[in-house]
Amino acid sequence: MQTLPYLLDILKYTIAGIGVVWVALYLFKPYLDRAEHIQLLELKRTISNQTLPLRLQAYERVVLFIERVNPASMLVRLNATSLLAAELQLLVITEIRNEFQHNITQQIYVSNRVWNVVKRVKDDTLSLVNNAVKALPQDASAMDLSKTILLHLSQLEQDPYEIATGLVRQDMEELF
Repeated sequence: MQTLPYLLDILKYTIAGIGVVWVALYLFKPYLDRAEHIQLLELKRTISNQTLPLRLQAYERVVLFIERVNPASMLVRLNATSLLAAELQLLVITEIRNEFQHNITQQIYVSNRVWNVVKRVKDDTLSLVNNAVKALPQDASAMDLSKTILLHLSQLEQDPYEIATGLVRQDMEELF
C-alpha cells in the first residue's frame, strides 16, 4: 500500500514537469520562430547576392541567342552565297541547334516564361527556314533562300525577334 502514494507523487511531478516544459515552449516559441525567420531571410539574401550576377549573365546570353538566330543577322554572318538553298538550309539549321545547345544551361537562371520564349524563337526560326525552302524550286540558290526568308520577315507586322527581346527585357526588369 505504500507504493500507491509513491506512484501518485511520481505522477504529480511528471505532470508538473510536462506543464513547465509546455509553458516554456509556449513562451519561447515566438522568439525561436523570429530567429528562424531572420536566419532564413539572411540565407535568401546571401543566395540572391551570389545568383544575381549569374542570372543577369543568363539573360544576356538569351538576348545574344535571339540576336544570333535572327535570320537577318545569321544570313549575313554565314555569308554562304555560293551554296544551294538546301545546303544553306542545313547550315542554318545546324547553326540554330548549336546555338541552342550552347545556351541550354541558361534555363536554370531565367524564368520559365523567358525559356519558353527562347524555345519558341528557335522552333519558329527553324520552321521559317524549312517553309522557305519548300516554297523554292530544288535548284534554288542560297541567295534565293535568303531573299525569301527576309521577304517573309519584312511582311510581318512586328518583328518576332524584337518582341522576344522585349519580353526578355521585361522579365529581367522584374528582377529589380
